Amino acid sequence: MATIKIKQVKSRIKCPKDQKRTLDALGLTKLNRVVEHEATPAILGMVEKVKHLVSVEN
Repeated sequence: MATIKIKQVKSRIKCPKDQKRTLDALGLTKLNRVVEHEATPAILGMVEKVKHLVSVEN
């Protein structure tokens, strides 16, 4: 599978609790942190949920 790089570019302050938990599940705990994940449907669904807080690079 292809891997994607996910970077948190916007703060999680004042976000709903489910979006904060999604960021935690992706491994994004601080601003400007970058993580790599395989592009599985589960990961892509989580990215879609917080797309306004992250940037994705293939």
